[in-house]
Amino acid sequence: MTDKSLDFGNFIQQVIAALEAAGVKYMIGGAVAVWAWGEPRTTRDLDLVIELPIESIFDLSRELKKQEMLVPPEVILDLLIEQRGDLPINAIHLGSGYKAEFFLLRPGDNLRLAGLQRRRLVDLGPPLGQVYVHSPEDLILNKLRYFALSHQPKHVRDIASILLNCGEDLEYGYIEHWVRQLELDATWKEVLDKTAALGGGQQD
Repeated sequence: MTDKSLDFGNFIQQVIAALEAAGVKYMIGGAVAVWAWGEPRTTRDLDLVIELPIESIFDLSRELKKQEMLVPPEVILDLLIEQRGDLPINAIHLGSGYKAEFFLLRPGDNLRLAGLQRRRLVDLGPPLGQVYVHSPEDLILNKLRYFALSHQPKHVRDIASILLNCGEDLEYGYIEHWVRQLELDATWKEVLDKTAALGGGQQD
């Protein structure tokens, strides 16, 4: 049964409350982070990157349970030690069906490490208030990487909206450094060309 009394903003608030109570460092990504830097679009999923020490697993599981999300400690531990792929920890709210996907910071993942170091505290308004999100540059890089893998046009639209809204305030040198590191030069050029056609993109 769907809990119609819980809207998506309140769900996000509950997830952040659980993370903060467990002492887990986080940053919001995906469509919700685009709300801070680009053109908002609707979503039922919340993507986050978290830095989760082993000693915090039981605390996180307990705090999520308080917010009606059942994620057993052994499930979290299995994903924490899993080295193949990039599987998130899924936390589904029992009443509403809203889902949070926790992507783990793993050893050697320098892009996510840099992202956590550069995360921004922004005010997304009520009921959320101030929350940590990807910087616009790191959000672009993550969207670029997922577009290269999936070719889903939503990632191009999100990147274009960030480029159009943030313009010259973006650190293009930082973006281009990681584009080279991730070997996404052709994909980046494609997205810039699409954005330029809309009247935005990198300035000369």
